[in-house]
Amino acid sequence: MRHLSAEDIYRALARDGVDVGLATVYRVLTQFEQAGLLQRHRFESDKAVFELNDSSHHDHLVCLECGRVEEFVDEGIETRQAQIASDRGFLIQAHSLYLYAQCKKGDCEWRDNAEPLSLSLPLEGDLGPQSGPPEK
Repeated sequence: MRHLSAEDIYRALARDGVDVGLATVYRVLTQFEQAGLLQRHRFESDKAVFELNDSSHHDHLVCLECGRVEEFVDEGIETRQAQIASDRGFLIQAHSLYLYAQCKKGDCEWRDNAEPLSLSLPLEGDLGPQSGPPEK
């Protein structure tokens, strides 16, 4: 698993018999992030997850049901984003793309132990708040 929370790391260390506190794990992860060794992501949840900073660009697909994260690289998407920016007079310096989706795998191994992400996404067909003057 590439994306681990401080709690995930703490539990793994405890299983291995390492006597360390959760606050220490948070402190070390923050130090590693500041040193550029790790990247922190929130994926629209209250829980931060960390991954090694291997300096390679990739995007993320996040399951709304189990929270599992899959990385992907798609040159077509990268090319299209650069073209959109260029057409509007911009040169992309950095970006992040998170796609939130529901898993279609009936036998998802991650679903049983998962906490679903709570996003404020509109339901299909829901256009959200209507624009215009407020009702009186």
